[in-house]
Amino acid sequence: MAVEKVNIRQKMDSFTDYWNPRIAGKLNGQLVKLVKFKGEFVWHKHDEEDEMFTVIKGEFNMELRDKTITLYEGDFIIIPKGTEHRPVAEQEVEVMLFEPGTVLNTGNVIDEAFTKHQLGEI
Repeated sequence: MAVEKVNIRQKMDSFTDYWNPRIAGKLNGQLVKLVKFKGEFVWHKHDEEDEMFTVIKGEFNMELRDKTITLYEGDFIIIPKGTEHRPVAEQEVEVMLFEPGTVLNTGNVIDEAFTKHQLGEI
């Protein structure tokens, strides 16, 4: 396998839709995903996997059942498995996710508008 650098800005500029993660890299069974958020996602949890959200550009709120955490550019948050959460972004935000390859983006919820069973690669 060839070793190549990835330019996050170029990858983010290659798409404009929201809530549709793309695979930008793979390592040790983990996927590096890039996604843009705007609006409210669905409440969900992942019973077997932790998730890491890193803000590349913009800001968003991670709603938990007992509090809301605002993340700004350069911040990251790890959502432990089994934790109900919902990302909400008033304006467009660009996010990098680190998740096991087994993660379904809506976790324990199947939502016609948001669930992505197959992810594209960029």
